[in-house]
Amino acid sequence: MDRTHFGQHSSSQFNEEMESIRSHLMEMGGLVEKQVIDALQALLHADSELAEKVITTEDRVDDLEKLIDSECARVLALRQPAASDLRMIIAVSKTVSDIERIGDESAKVARMAIQLAEEGESPRGYVEVRHIGNHVRTMLRDALDAFARFDADRAVQVAAEDNEVDLEYRSAMRSLVTFMMEDPRSISRVLNIIWSLRALERIGDHARNIAEQVIYLVKGKDVRHISVDEMEKQVRGKS
Repeated sequence: MDRTHFGQHSSSQFNEEMESIRSHLMEMGGLVEKQVIDALQALLHADSELAEKVITTEDRVDDLEKLIDSECARVLALRQPAASDLRMIIAVSKTVSDIERIGDESAKVARMAIQLAEEGESPRGYVEVRHIGNHVRTMLRDALDAFARFDADRAVQVAAEDNEVDLEYRSAMRSLVTFMMEDPRSISRVLNIIWSLRALERIGDHARNIAEQVIYLVKGKDVRHISVDEMEKQVRGKS
């Protein structure tokens, strides 16, 4: 669906309000995407200064969340939007919550980065962190791009990638738990890697949630809690 299907009204004020909501959502998404990238780099390179930057960005993300919530509430109260515009408001409201939580998870990774920098490098887990981190970073970028472009097909692809991340996460957990059992001296440091991987896996989950809202926005279908195959059928109109 093309973005011109949304926000075409005789009221220029309504158009401006809807565009402001979209603009702030994309700004918030961009900030959080940068948080994910920086948190990953801080962890892999033991960069405490960069980790602190990730943490301090939370305030701006929280401010944008409150601003967007206020804008959505205003449109609902004063404009009484119908059809696609109402779907847009609902999708934005839910997406904002997931973006904010991605910021929270990024801050968790940043805090683990600071601890690891203080304790010294972990002997294991950085390969898994880099791989899963890059995977979920790409998922988030694609989910936000799908929202900006109203691209339901790309949203389905993001959901499929989340299944792959879950498999990678479980494999990494098995490897790291085995390593800790073999070398108990590594437990403290490897646990920080495990918590970081858990946060990254959750970022993937939230990226999938955003993708599901894109499908709701474009197709008007609730695809939560269904398989990717079923999701694809809903999007492409297959029986």
